[in-house]
Amino acid sequence: MEKSIIHPDFPDTHSDVSSKTIFGFWVYLMTDLVMFASFFACFVVLRHGTFGGPTAADLFHLPYALVESLVLLGSSFSVGIAMLSPRREKQKKMVFWFGLSFVLGLVFLFMQVSEFKSLFSQGYTWQTSAFLSAYYTVIGLHSLHLLVAMALLVLFLWQMSRWGLVPMVLRRLTCLRIFWQFLYLIWIFTFTFVYIIGSTR
Repeated sequence: MEKSIIHPDFPDTHSDVSSKTIFGFWVYLMTDLVMFASFFACFVVLRHGTFGGPTAADLFHLPYALVESLVLLGSSFSVGIAMLSPRREKQKKMVFWFGLSFVLGLVFLFMQVSEFKSLFSQGYTWQTSAFLSAYYTVIGLHSLHLLVAMALLVLFLWQMSRWGLVPMVLRRLTCLRIFWQFLYLIWIFTFTFVYIIGSTR
């Protein structure tokens, strides 16, 4: 009977606990994807519902949104790099790359808040029109997801510093990495539907 080989650097992702956790997490991501798709569809339908107010072309600055995309891309890239060397002797590198992801995520959220404040200062709130209601909902929902991911990152790094890189912590960091990169994928669709398609007349 052939024995399974367990690599010392990684837990057995096909064991009952890990495989069920990863599978359950992918099921959650699929439900999240359906929710975002529904909001994207609503935005496309409502993007011309300005109620006589400004349109997306009047409010959005594509270069600014592109910079946001690049910042989030860097954050997603550093999360992936952090998970390439998950061993105790390399925990400092993991903390560095995860820390960089956190900082870039913070920069992204700061840019989002600045954009919201700019619109609010001009009197363009979520109550101004159906278009702005859809805009604030889509962008706000994505930002909320990223904020939760950043909070979980702090928690998991604290667990790693306390317990080491045990399989439970590594499994959680793996799910977090998947979630973080999933959020970047969602942002690609957000940039496309909200900023590019939304700005077309």
